[in-house]
Amino acid sequence: MIWPNLLRFIFWITISLLAFGNVFACSGYKITIGNKTLLGSNEDAWRVTPRIWFESGTGKGRYGAAFTGSRYDGENGYAPQAGMNEMGLAFERLASYHPKSAPFTNRIAITNPTRFLKDILHTCKTVEEVKAYVGKYDHSYFIEDVFIYVDKSGKYLVVEPYSMTIGNEPTYVISNFCPSITSAPAANQLERYRNGVDYLKHKIDTTLEFCTSLSDTMHVCRDKIGDGTLLTTIWDLHDGLVNLYFYHQYHNTVQFNIKDELKQGDHIIAIETLFPYNPEFEKLRNYKTPKNNHFIRIFMVAAGGLFLFTSFFFLMLFFIKNGKTKYAYIQWLLIPLGLILFYYMYVLSTKINVFYFSAPYNDPSNVFVSLSSYLPVLMILIIIPLCVINYRLIQQQLWSTFAKVLFTLNILVYIMLIGLFVYWGFYNVFHL
Repeated sequence: MIWPNLLRFIFWITISLLAFGNVFACSGYKITIGNKTLLGSNEDAWRVTPRIWFESGTGKGRYGAAFTGSRYDGENGYAPQAGMNEMGLAFERLASYHPKSAPFTNRIAITNPTRFLKDILHTCKTVEEVKAYVGKYDHSYFIEDVFIYVDKSGKYLVVEPYSMTIGNEPTYVISNFCPSITSAPAANQLERYRNGVDYLKHKIDTTLEFCTSLSDTMHVCRDKIGDGTLLTTIWDLHDGLVNLYFYHQYHNTVQFNIKDELKQGDHIIAIETLFPYNPEFEKLRNYKTPKNNHFIRIFMVAAGGLFLFTSFFFLMLFFIKNGKTKYAYIQWLLIPLGLILFYYMYVLSTKINVFYFSAPYNDPSNVFVSLSSYLPVLMILIIIPLCVINYRLIQQQLWSTFAKVLFTLNILVYIMLIGLFVYWGFYNVFHL
């Protein structure tokens, strides 16, 4: 029974389109002058749920802490992206790359990363304590992350998947790379990192005004829909304060005293409610992609399954009919086109970047992803000829009913996809 087996095969492949990768950038810095240390953090993300929350220390030797983040992690609450405890220990988490190697042996496995990160602030007050705490665990679990921890003394700890390094320089800038395996020229390829390093070459200050300007210099605001830095936090480790700046707007800030907030018990605040109406953020909030819209996601999965099935069907039909069918060249076209579009549905479902960067999207790590960004133009060019041929097939009764229905369904999906491509701005660069 080849057809049921084929359908099951297509189902299990297309269901993989429901898995999505996250590609988010961040940047940060720390500045120490005398007994004053500040940690600045830019969270660059496409999520629209930024939160700040406060968790009291429960039990002896546990410290209360404030956290910020935007990714909801079920029963664990929101996953922390940055934070500081009442003892003046602060941290930031940044996406990075490190080649995968063997995990640490004879160490505790990390099974709940959100709880693990929170517990560090609840139990440690210096970077030495953090290093000892993390060293008990197999922190290669965070293969796609790098962390910086800073304490009141101005010391900082960089935690990479396979190493930890303590430093004590007056200034330190970090972004999306592991310092131990990244050369200075390579790091300087990141504009936000380069901007921070250059800014600190001329002056070092621990005033809020200076740090705000530095955070602004390092923030991201992309051309397409103004997305980039979702939230900026400046943590004052000496005074126990945090200043928030929302969606790369640096003329408004909201300040919290962590110890005062902890006196109110555990609570969480949606950050956008703390600031005036932000039209740029509303544009981001209302921008629909397969990542944040259930119906579009299901449509992509269904379209991918349709295209794959179409390729297999017309390939089998080609062998059965020996290519002796009127308009057989259309069936030949649909075989590779279906496979190519199936791959493109996979790209659109997994490469969330393509919706936020200008078209044609360029992926430096994958030439096929880069080439796929030209498919919307191909579909514009072929849609009218295909519609004309489909009309003739229906009028002349040249194909079987199932073949005609399948071809017609493909064309309808092409048209709906073209509408989505227009909405996502995939044609802007081509002035179509």
